[in-house]
Amino acid sequence: MWDSPLGRVYLAPGATDMRRSINGLSLMVSETLELDPVSPHWFVFCSRGGDKLKILHWQTNGFWLHYRRLEEGRFRWPRDAGDTAALEITARELRWLLDGLNWQTTIAHRAMPAREVR
Repeated sequence: MWDSPLGRVYLAPGATDMRRSINGLSLMVSETLELDPVSPHWFVFCSRGGDKLKILHWQTNGFWLHYRRLEEGRFRWPRDAGDTAALEITARELRWLLDGLNWQTTIAHRAMPAREVR
């Protein structure tokens, strides 16, 4: 999943009904988030309980729908349901989110191109 280049990663703020499938989530991307669901971007949705995530993305000629359910704990998810704008995060922050880290306050080492290393 991480070997291919990602487009941008967008979180849908608030809770999403996990009964939604590809059609419902792609409609939510276009109408609520006002983004193009067939773009190369990844759209991430979280359940009300915070223990389930769905990731929707388009590749070549069809959608991928990834689903993750935690047996214990919750994802660190932005809960501001009043804001319907998508929150853009990096692929690295998405990995932190999926690993259960607080991606909003995690401080990582700065990326450094090899030509800068001495």
